[in-house]
Amino acid sequence: MPFDLSLSVDLTTLAILAAVAFIAGFIDAIAGGGGLLTTPALLTAGLPPHLVLGTNKLSSTFGSATASFTFYRRKLFHPREWKLAIFGTLTGALIGAVAAHYMPAEWLNKMLPVIVFACGLYLLFGGTPKTPIDNDAPIKKKWQLPQGFGLGFYDGVAGPGTGAFWTVSSMLLYPIDLVKASGVARSMNFVSNIAALSIFVFSGHVDWIIGLTMGFAVMVGAFFGARSAISGGAKFIRPVFITVVLGLTVRLAWQHWFGMA
Repeated sequence: MPFDLSLSVDLTTLAILAAVAFIAGFIDAIAGGGGLLTTPALLTAGLPPHLVLGTNKLSSTFGSATASFTFYRRKLFHPREWKLAIFGTLTGALIGAVAAHYMPAEWLNKMLPVIVFACGLYLLFGGTPKTPIDNDAPIKKKWQLPQGFGLGFYDGVAGPGTGAFWTVSSMLLYPIDLVKASGVARSMNFVSNIAALSIFVFSGHVDWIIGLTMGFAVMVGAFFGARSAISGGAKFIRPVFITVVLGLTVRLAWQHWFGMA
């Protein structure tokens, strides 16, 4: 049922998922990659892969909405400059979520750990671009549509690490610093999350109790994370970014290469 409100896990597991979600929301608002925590946590809790994707998307929407509004209110993201990116992200996320809906469960079981691990490796060894000299230069629209569509599609079909990819790619393509790139990432995450979530809700692939509980925790974490990112700037974001990716990469290597939980 699309709106089944029965409790599918015990209260202790729900509390652990909420704690993980708070940390993920805090981290995601700063550097992206919160889904790299919540996705394995939901898989560990025993949810089937389709339900993991939909439930994670519900909780992520709370966090991305909170963080994006915080960056917008501080005038670190201007939607009018990113119209093509918003459209591309919306379209890509809808198509990606539909694709995920029709994928066999065993494909997702095999694909999700590989994607998460690949994200960790890329973000760890790819590094983060340097701050541009002219941070107030106009935002070019050439790459917005393909960037938005590609990352939107990925967020719809899988999701982990999307925010971090937005941060890195935006710094590579546009003359913005790490703080403004984080604002773009959080805002585009919200667009793709809400688009993909609509498909998962329609398909009945959302655990509402878990998703809403984690969503509230993510929202609180995102509020504090966004404020910390804005006040601390790149000097605060960069070490958190690298530390998160390093920790997740080690954890996933340990779990999927050596079969340890």
